[in-house]
Amino acid sequence: MSDTIVLITTISLIIVFSPFFAKKFKLPTTPVEIIFGSVLAYIGLLHDEHIFELVAEFGFLYLMFIAGTEINLKNVFNTPSHIVKKVILYTIILYAFSISISLYLDLGKIFMVLLPLISVGLVATLSKEYGKTPWLELSMTSGGIGEVVSIGVLTITSSGLQSGIGMGLFKTVLALTLFLIFMFVLFRVISILTWWFPTISTILMPHEDRAEQDIRLSMGILFILVASMLYLELELAFGAFLAGIFIPTFFPHKEDLPHKLESFGFGFLVPIFFIYIGTTFNLEALAMDGLISKALMITVLMILMRVIASLVFVRQLGWVDSVLMGLSHSMPLTLLIAMATLAYHAQSIDQLHYYAFILASLFQVLSVMVVIKLVNNYKEKNTL
Repeated sequence: MSDTIVLITTISLIIVFSPFFAKKFKLPTTPVEIIFGSVLAYIGLLHDEHIFELVAEFGFLYLMFIAGTEINLKNVFNTPSHIVKKVILYTIILYAFSISISLYLDLGKIFMVLLPLISVGLVATLSKEYGKTPWLELSMTSGGIGEVVSIGVLTITSSGLQSGIGMGLFKTVLALTLFLIFMFVLFRVISILTWWFPTISTILMPHEDRAEQDIRLSMGILFILVASMLYLELELAFGAFLAGIFIPTFFPHKEDLPHKLESFGFGFLVPIFFIYIGTTFNLEALAMDGLISKALMITVLMILMRVIASLVFVRQLGWVDSVLMGLSHSMPLTLLIAMATLAYHAQSIDQLHYYAFILASLFQVLSVMVVIKLVNNYKEKNTL
């Protein structure tokens, strides 16, 4: 009983004080929460507990849900064709780099999936600091498409790791394909209905909402799609991500809703997920031979891949903004940790590489945030 009290109290203190330390050291809150989780677990103030793991897992799903709210499908479908072609080329280049590097360095097949992962989770935090700049807007558009691809790959890889390459994987790919077709048809049907009957959106989520109906419906959509993933035995994060896309796509009149959902998530559930991730990293592992060098190698490779691939947007953005866009995609922290954890549990990577990926995810956030600031300052000085 006393251990549980210590656990709850420690988690509460980390949630409360992490933003203060992040502000003091000019860092994003996420790596601070991971570091605190690792240090305090090493001391013994945090330990394995079923409810802790359960809430952390839901925190991850909620983070994927919030990431989905950054994407309006109607805007994506209205993206000019030449931009879509560039985004597809950008994604192909990333995977081509990943496959080539993995084969050349003999890193293993799982690296082909891990290295090109894209997540817009931390891209959204950049918009708070730099505003709606052209490179960030294109970063969100291309990142949204890239994240859909990444989560699709994550779903297939998850099945492959659990059941092997065979009938199980074939069933997963078939189920995923049919589900995507169903979701596409559903999106089109709802789009037509809301076009013919525009009051549907305001009835489901009224402007004057004293019963918090918008939050209730959002949570309902989230749980229904997560339950669908459970039934189909697909990756739960994919359902959570699609649930988030529903919000801005079909309820554009609730402009403050994504912010409300984000405030709740980053104020409670999401920090618990990152604290839990910190507890899985043993600080004694820093003494493992080759760990830091492998983490640095992964960090450099993932950043360079994205910066080089982003040069396909030079005509639209210019050289500096293209580099900034590539850098903004170099922090797929949540998906990278999720995939590394999945691969480790499936024994596709050893403990050394698992720790290397967690450490690399932190190195990426810390280094990329600093580099983006330096490049942006350089751009502003040269435009004056």
